Amino acid sequence: MHYTKMHFCITKMSLRCSMLVTICVVFIATEAVSGEDVKKAVGETVSFRPAKLDPPVTSITWKHKTNPAVKAIEWDFEDGFLIPMLRFKDITTLDEKTGEITITKLRIEHSGVYTIDINSKEQGQIFSLEVMEEVPKPKITKEESSNPDVVYLTCGYSGTIIWKNSAGETLKGLKNHNTPGEFITVENTRKPENYYTCTLKNAMSEETSDPVYERDLFNDLWGFVIWIAIVSVSMVFIILFLFVPPCHEMIIDSKSQL
Repeated sequence: MHYTKMHFCITKMSLRCSMLVTICVVFIATEAVSGEDVKKAVGETVSFRPAKLDPPVTSITWKHKTNPAVKAIEWDFEDGFLIPMLRFKDITTLDEKTGEITITKLRIEHSGVYTIDINSKEQGQIFSLEVMEEVPKPKITKEESSNPDVVYLTCGYSGTIIWKNSAGETLKGLKNHNTPGEFITVENTRKPENYYTCTLKNAMSEETSDPVYERDLFNDLWGFVIWIAIVSVSMVFIILFLFVPPCHEMIIDSKSQL
C-alpha cells in the first residue's frame, strides 16, 4: 500500500513538472515571436538579435519596414556584407555568427519596425524601435492680461508638460491653440516668494525650468508706494535731525528723559 501511494505521488509530481516545462516552452516561444519594443535617444546605440540561428546559414538580411520597406544591412556567404541605404552606412554592423544587428548614432529616421530574413526566409520576430530627442530645458514666458493681478505663464513644447507651484502642487495646464505648449493662469496672492515651474518629459529624459517668482510677475503698486513713503519719512527725519537744531535738541532731551 505504501508503494502504491508513493508511486501515485511521484506520478503526480512528474505530471506537474511536465506541465510547468510545457508552459515555460510556450512562453519562451511566444516571447521570441513577439520580438522587442525599444526606445532610444538620438545618438544612442541599439542591437537586435534573432531568437535562434540554425546552421547552415548562407544569408542574413535585416529590413527596415518603412514605406516602402528597405534593406538595412545584408550578408551573403559568397558576396559578404552590403549596406544599400545611405541612412545605415557607416553606423550599421552585422554579426553573421549570431545574426545580431547593431546601429550606432541613432537618428529619428531610424524609428520603425525591423525584421530579419535568414536564408531568404523571413523570421517571426518583429523588433520595434522608437528614437526620440531628449527634451530641452524649458523656459517660462509671461503674457499680461487685462487684469493687473492676473498673468498667463506659457511653456512651449509638443510633448508632456507638468506644471507645479512652490507648494509642490501639480497645476492643470491648458493647451495653446496657435502654438505648441500649455499655459496656466496665475493670480497675484501678494506672496512674493511663491513660484511656478514647468517640467518637460518623455520616455528618455525630463528637464525642469528655472522657477518664476510672483515678485517678478506683478508690478505691486501699493507695495511700491509704501516703500517710497517709508524711505521719504526716513529721509525727512534724518534731514531734520542733522540740519534743524531745535529738532536735534528735542530728540536729545527726549532720550535723556528716558
